[in-house]
Amino acid sequence: MSDGHLLRPPGARDEAEFLRRCLQCGRCAQLCPFGSIFLEAGFDPRTCGTPRIDPRRTPCWLCMRCPPACPTGALRPVTEMAKAGMGRAWLDKARCSTYEGSILCKTCHEKCPLRNTALIMDLGMFPVVTDACVGCGVCESVCPRQAIVTLPRAALPPGAGGGTP
Repeated sequence: MSDGHLLRPPGARDEAEFLRRCLQCGRCAQLCPFGSIFLEAGFDPRTCGTPRIDPRRTPCWLCMRCPPACPTGALRPVTEMAKAGMGRAWLDKARCSTYEGSILCKTCHEKCPLRNTALIMDLGMFPVVTDACVGCGVCESVCPRQAIVTLPRAALPPGAGGGTP
């Protein structure tokens, strides 16, 4: 992301602690069955080689296999999807087909791993992201209008949800 905040795998500690503990071993990426986790490239020595997720490339499907694989605890050993604590989705209603009134689209709701808790349908029609969203990025990846953006937990203001542990 251009603001320097990276979407980390499930269970990632606060960014400073995560960066202090991460060995850049890549075990989390090796175990990811979906290829969602890749290692950051670039010339920033603090983040180069650390795991991240780009929802537009491949979202996290919350299989929860990566946290227990972390040898240093940079990823807390969470097993529940609802405690992934990655971030939070943000829906731009002006870009959403349903809010715009052009078509009734429920793609984000249908694909959300935490459907009916993290993403609910107001009046059975309008998608609403709740504080239970953990920021996996699935809704962002399936939205045909790119009306959803996943904000990493480090980019959220305090108390903004994001499945914070």
